[in-house]
Amino acid sequence: MAESARAGGANASGPSLPPQQAGPSLPPQQAGPPRRKRDWRPVYLIAPSMVILAVVIMYPVLRAVYLSFQSDRGFDQDTGRFIDGGFAGLAHYTRWIFQQTTSSLGETISCPPGTLCSNFWESVGVTFFFAAVTVTVEVVLGFWMAIIMSRTFMGRSLLRASVLIPWAIPTAVTAKLWYFIFADQGIANRIMGRQVGWLTDDWAARFAVIISDVWKTTPFVALLILAGLQMIPQDVYEAAKVDGANAWQRFTQITLPLVKPALMVAILFRTLDVLRMYDLPAILHGVSGASPTTTVSILVVADIRQGNFNSASALSTLVFLMIFGVAFIMVKWLGANAIRTQDAERRGA
Repeated sequence: MAESARAGGANASGPSLPPQQAGPSLPPQQAGPPRRKRDWRPVYLIAPSMVILAVVIMYPVLRAVYLSFQSDRGFDQDTGRFIDGGFAGLAHYTRWIFQQTTSSLGETISCPPGTLCSNFWESVGVTFFFAAVTVTVEVVLGFWMAIIMSRTFMGRSLLRASVLIPWAIPTAVTAKLWYFIFADQGIANRIMGRQVGWLTDDWAARFAVIISDVWKTTPFVALLILAGLQMIPQDVYEAAKVDGANAWQRFTQITLPLVKPALMVAILFRTLDVLRMYDLPAILHGVSGASPTTTVSILVVADIRQGNFNSASALSTLVFLMIFGVAFIMVKWLGANAIRTQDAERRGA
């Protein structure tokens, strides 16, 4: 016991050893969020549609581009078989763009008047003329129709349903309907009391196509604009009336800016649709390169009917590039305007 006491005293009286200094404490390692497995279901669901689009759209486009650089197939009298013409380079494209062709002597000459290649730029002008006039008229009339259909009155549902009837009619039926209306002894001439060559005169034939297209597709534009009008709260108009805004001010300061995105979609759809117009002028005036209503799509079909498949492929490629360029420009311009409009709406809110 004495030894224990002496040991305890020695330990108590002696200097205590400092505890071992530990290093800087590290925070406990936090486990990150568990990695989620990639969900492949959307890919599986969209894959069939992409395959169909690749077969139905991509293959014809790539095949047309390939044929546009090939010469027409020739006939080998020795074997009695058709043989490939070989690589033609840009010959088919220069035939349309510069309206040049090769003579029987192998010389490059201008396309003779009356041939299809001599009507290329005229058909391009007719196509853009149709697009500019029809889209403008359809937007104006469609806006007016949409404003009327957006109001509350008795029989509004019946009016909306009846307005869509022209748009629901197939284009071929519409073309035949207006063909009989614009005939020499048709209703149009009888109402006017004079003889107008709607199917023969140059400008009369063009306006016949414009009238037919406006009658058919204006309801489509009105439907898109009506969807935009129904998104505008009525409280905005009531507040504007309280502030003393008249009808014109309410239209320019409220209706037009708020319906602008829907209006841009309608303009884009209709412009691209008219640029590839074929069936309406073809049924009204026939498929001929010399027709005053010949569009670039009609010119492609006319060239195919003459057996110039490679040349028609080059022309169809040019039409594709033309429509793609217009679509790209309009999407960039209209999309930027739509974004600015939405930003302005957010700032105003």
